[in-house]
Order: sequence, then C-alpha cells, then structure tokens
Amino acid sequence: MSVTVRIPTQLRTLTGGTGELSLDGATVGEVLKALDAAHPGMADRLFDESGGLRRFVNVFVEDEDVRFLDGLETAVSAGQTVSIVPAVAGG
Repeated sequence: MSVTVRIPTQLRTLTGGTGELSLDGATVGEVLKALDAAHPGMADRLFDESGGLRRFVNVFVEDEDVRFLDGLETAVSAGQTVSIVPAVAGG
C-alpha cells in the first residue's frame, strides 16, 4: 500500500531535491526503511544506534505524532501522509 512521505528541506539532498515520495509499507517503520532503500543514507539521519527515531526527528501520520501512537509500529493505510519534521530549538 502506497503512502505519501513528505521530506524536509534538510534531507532533500538525499532525494535529489524531491519533497514528496510515494512509498509502500504497512507501518511507519516499514515506510522509513523503504525510504532508506530508495535513498541510501536516510536511515543514518532518522534512526539512532538502537534503531529508534533520533531525538530531534519527529514523524507524523497525518497530524498525529507517532511517539504518541505506536512509534515505528504505527500502522499506515494507503493514501495517508507520513511527514518527517525536524525538531526546532531555540530561545
């Protein structure tokens, strides 16, 4: 099942400048692994050493942060949008 993945500007160097991709997967984790398979190097930017999302990477399915759902095991359905959003810090 195909979902739309929105890529932030900071990661578009890995996608050749593309801001949206259509990828297959039943969970957020599967979709992000498919993203890395299609665009090597993405996993290094998204996942920490233990395989979880890096602290400053937020992933949303539609408008819901996956950290408040089932994390990387959050189910996705065809036609949904997965957005990768880097955290912004400042003061």
